[in-house]
Amino acid sequence: MLHSVLLLLAAPAAEPVQWAQMTIERRVIIRVPMARKGKAPPRADPHARDDWDEKKGPRCIALRSIRSASIIVREGVDLLLADQHRYRARLERGCDSAGFYSGFYVEPHDDGSICSGRDELQARNGMTCQIDNFRRLVPADGDD
Repeated sequence: MLHSVLLLLAAPAAEPVQWAQMTIERRVIIRVPMARKGKAPPRADPHARDDWDEKKGPRCIALRSIRSASIIVREGVDLLLADQHRYRARLERGCDSAGFYSGFYVEPHDDGSICSGRDELQARNGMTCQIDNFRRLVPADGDD
């Protein structure tokens, strides 16, 4: 032990040690593809009849269950889930779904869900729109 202390005292004074901090951030973005033409209409037609009735929907949807999306109405994006359910993500006021025709991205949270009032859809063209609410879609009755 004494030998080590003597070596430290005899060593020349070195440059002061500089410490640095490095932060590594990881950003995960999930791409949601648009439905193929055989499964859903590719574009919203303002004169087309919407064959879906909207019901009260959940606040959040599990990201792992979303398989594709389609544009049927001007103010929302329809999400097609693995269990064949369909939900409409109603977008914030003034946000047009036309920008999402080529698909969109979602940044996942720790809970693995996409939630209304918290998350936003990011179009490939750079546009972002917050999700106002989710509506559950059920086939419309043909009697109307």
